[in-house]
Amino acid sequence: MRARSALALTLLILTLAWLAVAPAIGPLVDAQGVASGVWELRRQLLYLSGLLSIGLMALTLLLALRLPLAEWLLGGMDQAYRLHKWAGIGAALAALAHWGVKESSGWMTALWGRAGKPARDAVLPWLADSRGLAKDVGEWAFYLLLAAVALTLLTRLLAYRPWRVLHRAMPLLFLALALHSVALTPLAWWSQPAGLLMGVLLALGSAAALWSLAGLVGLPRRHAARIESVQALGEGADAPLQVLCAVAPSWPGHRAGQFAFVRFERSEGAHPFTIASAPASLGRAADGQELLRLVIKPLGDYTRSLRQRLRAGQALDIEGPYGRFDGVGAGQRQQVWVAAGVGITPFLALLEARQGDAAPAGAQPAQLHYCTRDAAADVLLPTLQALCAQASPPVRLTVHDAARGQRLAPADLAATPGALDIWFCGPPGLGDALAGQARQRPWRLHRESFAMR
Repeated sequence: MRARSALALTLLILTLAWLAVAPAIGPLVDAQGVASGVWELRRQLLYLSGLLSIGLMALTLLLALRLPLAEWLLGGMDQAYRLHKWAGIGAALAALAHWGVKESSGWMTALWGRAGKPARDAVLPWLADSRGLAKDVGEWAFYLLLAAVALTLLTRLLAYRPWRVLHRAMPLLFLALALHSVALTPLAWWSQPAGLLMGVLLALGSAAALWSLAGLVGLPRRHAARIESVQALGEGADAPLQVLCAVAPSWPGHRAGQFAFVRFERSEGAHPFTIASAPASLGRAADGQELLRLVIKPLGDYTRSLRQRLRAGQALDIEGPYGRFDGVGAGQRQQVWVAAGVGITPFLALLEARQGDAAPAGAQPAQLHYCTRDAAADVLLPTLQALCAQASPPVRLTVHDAARGQRLAPADLAATPGALDIWFCGPPGLGDALAGQARQRPWRLHRESFAMR
């Protein structure tokens, strides 16, 4: 299941739960001018928007836990993060609608008066005296939620560290909104499907919020490691950084093409990096620990600082492995790999796994398109060419050198006959263009996105 389908299914379930308890609404305004139908419609929209907002927020918090079940259901951790992002946006929009419906009371009174306005619904008796407090807490949490989501989306306004601090406040906002929801949910709901669903969402969301606040996200899959060596692959500030890591015996092993969340310093959050080496391809360190390779491109404020901050012997945490980018597709399809820039890293691991006689199960011949800014200065290209030359099953390499005007257009792949399995890792623009072409052709696009904020 992909992120878009999962989001649609979530919205459908929440809406059906609301419909199960929503009463039939008569005429909006009767012959006497009493707008009882309008007032009842307002109340039901208030409940629907509240249920959608709290349900989507609970989903964002559960997805933030990086549970293996979410990765399995959605077909990859990148899809879980994509759903996390869009569910968060949806929660903010639903909260905005909730606030708008609430504020409509003034102009509705001016138009039709208060005649026909329904009495307040009864709530849980032990929270009846907390109605005012719950409303105030919910209103302030709503304002903070909108500000947090807006700043999260406008990532260019914030460096990584302040963005992370802001994002860490989301669980607190959910707990505040959970109090608001429990105190104001109609008493009659709790014995019906909508109330049961609300209770499950509040319980799971609150548990996820507390788990996140305690810093336990990914803990079962977190492993100690140390940096064995650090090497800049080329000259200049934009040169990729190769980091060899020795991982503790608790590391379960990985499959070529997977990635891990790496925490180089405790004050920093975990960042996703592709494991650019095949299992056991680098051997072991002097103390017997397995070695992994990371190739890090300095693309943002955090990764640009790593050359000065990382050193051999430094301790780190590696969480994972995650991902299903294995380069193995359906047997009746042609396998086409497309990499651009640092997106070549998972393919380096896939190619290392094809060296020698022990080819991965289900591996097929593949065509690799590698897009580079300047082939003459690309420090990874010689390694890539050598790996392709010795790969089994074979991998045919085509280099697209932008410095010589050799840019890959998605339509160029149409020259490959038949149905295609396209494995892509690279900039979002090229990936979106490939996705557009794939919708028009018998192509299946496999793509992992690391845009996780």
